[in-house]
Amino acid sequence: MIIGFDFDGTIVDSYSVINEAFRRALEKHFPWLPFKGFWATILTKLELYFERPKFGKHSGRIKQPMFFKTKFARTWFEERAKLSKPIDDSKEVLKKLREEGHIVISFSAEDFLDGMKEYRLKIGGFYELFDDIIVFGRNITLCEAFQLIRERYGDEIFIWVDDKPWRFIGRGDENTEYVWYYFPPTAKYASEEVLNQIPHLHVIQDLWNIFDVVRRVKQKRGV
Repeated sequence: MIIGFDFDGTIVDSYSVINEAFRRALEKHFPWLPFKGFWATILTKLELYFERPKFGKHSGRIKQPMFFKTKFARTWFEERAKLSKPIDDSKEVLKKLREEGHIVISFSAEDFLDGMKEYRLKIGGFYELFDDIIVFGRNITLCEAFQLIRERYGDEIFIWVDDKPWRFIGRGDENTEYVWYYFPPTAKYASEEVLNQIPHLHVIQDLWNIFDVVRRVKQKRGV
């Protein structure tokens, strides 16, 4: 099977460190600025506001906002990468899945900065744990990214793991199984209306439960 994992909120917690990453970026670029903790909190609230899902919006290629063209934004991303922590022993989960013969890929959204997603995967020690890295959003759409999976791996069963289940809606195919990883900071946006639109949906709250999903899928599909 092919098993694709989102990054933020699925295999790493990069949300709880946003504030500290902003504080460090402020220290580097604006050492003269007073009340850095206060400004870091304001920036964190803005970042979390813009990270809310845009339900019903067209999900094509995303243009790079002006903020992310600054040196400050790059420093913030770099500090966020250093501070992020693995979720549920995610590295061991990825290793074991590969040992069992599965193709394990990183399937996640871009970070607005060219090469930043791969940089963060490398800094976190995840890059070598994947058989393939596919990043969607800026250069290719999510639908194009899924098509890329099919071009590379054919019609093999694809288990898609993400903490943002709204990404599943209207995407994938009959050989796709959808796994929602329940991550509290994003779970609040996963309403019943969203979840009811997703076929073949599995819900897990621990990444180790992906092995239960694999067993169920094998039984259901007779593979």
